[in-house]
Amino acid sequence: MSVRRLAEKQPDSFEFTPENKAWAEKEIAKYPPGRQASAVIALLWRAQKQNAYWLSKPAIEKVAQMLDMPKIRVLEVATFYTMFNLEPVGRYYVQLCGTTPCVLRGADDIKALLRKRVGEPDRVTADGLFSWSEVECLGACCNAPMVQINDDYYEDLTAENFARLLDDLAAGRPVKKGSQIGRVSSEPVGGLSALTTLYGADGKSGAKGTLAPANDSAAGGHARLVDVNDAAAQAKDLPPSQPQFQALAQPSSPTGPSASAAAQGAQTQTPPPATGDALPTEDVTAHLVHVDEKAAQARAEAEEAQVKAELAKLPSDATPEQKANAVGARPAGLRAPREGTADNLQRIKGVGPINEKRLHELGVFHFDQIAAWTLSEIRWVGTYLAFPGRIHRERWVAQASNLLEGGTSAKDREVPAPIDEKSGA
Repeated sequence: MSVRRLAEKQPDSFEFTPENKAWAEKEIAKYPPGRQASAVIALLWRAQKQNAYWLSKPAIEKVAQMLDMPKIRVLEVATFYTMFNLEPVGRYYVQLCGTTPCVLRGADDIKALLRKRVGEPDRVTADGLFSWSEVECLGACCNAPMVQINDDYYEDLTAENFARLLDDLAAGRPVKKGSQIGRVSSEPVGGLSALTTLYGADGKSGAKGTLAPANDSAAGGHARLVDVNDAAAQAKDLPPSQPQFQALAQPSSPTGPSASAAAQGAQTQTPPPATGDALPTEDVTAHLVHVDEKAAQARAEAEEAQVKAELAKLPSDATPEQKANAVGARPAGLRAPREGTADNLQRIKGVGPINEKRLHELGVFHFDQIAAWTLSEIRWVGTYLAFPGRIHRERWVAQASNLLEGGTSAKDREVPAPIDEKSGA
């Protein structure tokens, strides 16, 4: 557990940055006069994040001053809740869950590795990179053993994959949040064991479901099972109970030697004619390959307008993940390229070295992954990469589908056939 007394060495003072001060004043204003003390935890948390994830005595006193509270009352809060670190921590602060489910699943091996690689609890390494503490249950028991590093969860740990995780963090390499073995949310390691006739054992090959990570940043890589009918309804602000969303799709029938890889697990949905309310003009679960340039431009313009309207509802400091989650569903990614080799995504017009790297960070390594993107997933990726509409305009899905079948892309000088007239999924 964290040491519950103030650090011996303290800075001389603490001041919120102008941005954090404005945020704090806005937070305090949420409460009626005389009730400002209700903001104490929020302000302490903000002060801790600003101060390299630990609370100094001057920071505690500054919060007391802003809330007109006795210093001792704020100190009581800071020392009671173990979420507040009262001594300096490493750049990567590891909180190891040490309760029964994690211990039964191997938390002691993780603890032994931390002692060997980092040292004793609550001590910062000489390079300032790591420190660790053992904490009570962090609520990810199904995926035990697990740790929290700064704001993110890392689950299904073994001594081997946790050692690699520490190596990657120390080297500044990108790391995979959430399950380290590819588990989806809290589902069984071997896949779904119930409702497989609806969703498939993998959670996505059945008629009613597809996998989409559920808020990658805030939940640390967890994923959820999404009903495609609900996803379509949410994207168009229509309730899923409307008749046009009740029909289940029939599996698509791709042709061509490689198209099955692109369409694996994909379902298309053709709603019946609407009665009453008008149908959405597009189905967000559809997979788009056969689109001409005019249609692609129209989709791009429509997406830009819709995304702009949705993002206007978010706070100005929303993260790229929060913006993307507001308009679409993140496509499922891979931990690493299949057989250790990624496709050359730069063959797609619009994908250069920077975008290829960012796609890799999202777990996208192959043409078939892009070829299987739905409208909702296109909106997510486009918004996350800060260019909504561009994926439609440059027809990444059509290009990827054509390359998947041995064709060419819009980047190639010689194009034997228009990419949108290619047969296949």
